[in-house]
Amino acid sequence: MPGAVILLGLVTAQRLCELVWARANTQRLIATGAREAGAAHYPWLVAFHACWIAGLWIFGHGQPVHTGWLLAYIALQAFRIWILVSLGRRWTTRIVVVPGETLVRRGPYRFLRHPNYVLVAAEIAVLPLALGLVAYAILASCIHAALLAIRIDAEDKALAQTATSGPGKHAKA
Repeated sequence: MPGAVILLGLVTAQRLCELVWARANTQRLIATGAREAGAAHYPWLVAFHACWIAGLWIFGHGQPVHTGWLLAYIALQAFRIWILVSLGRRWTTRIVVVPGETLVRRGPYRFLRHPNYVLVAAEIAVLPLALGLVAYAILASCIHAALLAIRIDAEDKALAQTATSGPGKHAKA
């Protein structure tokens, strides 16, 4: 079995597991009084990520895996774990604002306002590069940047609306 198939299988399984965990976290947070913001753009993000992974399978399944880019992608997974551990049960793929909760200020959130978005933007470029798909990495990164601009604006507005001190209160940063 080619290395690209193994890599893409692992990434696909990871993303599906994360969606299950995010959904459980979202439901729990909303049940405790949280509210979702920016729901209108969420289907576009889901569609983008589904198309991104599908495109990687279509164009990359038979490609050789470039070790340097693979190592960069693995390093990004360490960053992902740091983010997930820092947010814990507050991590979700949606913008979920929890009234009365303070912003997470541990882990990478001590240094960056939106570390998860930095991570995902890097992954959108690095994984295709690991498969030698340079044009795909560029195109996907450009589309993702446009979606991310909408996403960050929606999240920042949601945080500002619920702020009682400092930059805001929320379930994810």
